Amino acid sequence: MKVISTNIAQPTKIQWNGEEITTGIFKQPINTPITLEKEIVANDIIADRKVHGGIYKACYLFSSDNYPYWKEKYSHLDWNWGMFGENLTVEGLDESKLCIGNTYRLGTALVQITQPREPCFKLGVKFGTQDILKQFLDHGFPGTYVSVLEEGEVTVGDVFELTQESENALTVQQFYRLLFSRKKDKDIVKLAIENQAVPLYKRERLKKFL
Repeated sequence: MKVISTNIAQPTKIQWNGEEITTGIFKQPINTPITLEKEIVANDIIADRKVHGGIYKACYLFSSDNYPYWKEKYSHLDWNWGMFGENLTVEGLDESKLCIGNTYRLGTALVQITQPREPCFKLGVKFGTQDILKQFLDHGFPGTYVSVLEEGEVTVGDVFELTQESENALTVQQFYRLLFSRKKDKDIVKLAIENQAVPLYKRERLKKFL
């Protein structure tokens, strides 16, 4: 996996249900490294700390490999890296193989894979239709958040060097599908509950499905 774009946002005002709200989803590529801090990317805007940022969502990654699929569906949009609100656009990121709990040296930072992105209405605002939410769920490649174990700088061209492979086989895609499936696969539920990289509150919520 290799970083091909670093992206941050300025606060942007949007209209939703008759109210004006602020969002940081309108990321733009920058020509300088970004600094990964423990709970946020430095100089990036996080409008709602309830659902973004924090130790389990310090930085969001999305795969450049999936851009052609979405460009074909939304060819009328003005495309650039950062379109999905990701801080890092990554070549070769495959959620079906990427295990939650894997730890990587990335630039001078050390990061751990934690959880998939769960889309909200702001993605629909960005794309001009809330239909993209179901499409995003169905496609099954949501990108991933990481925890920052060691703060550091990341720049275009940096590669992910695996420093510790997760002992738990749960992939980002498996967890993503588990979160949104009505009928929970108990084997996957057990994997998620036992995975220490998954946020504790999500592991606790899943226990009721056993």
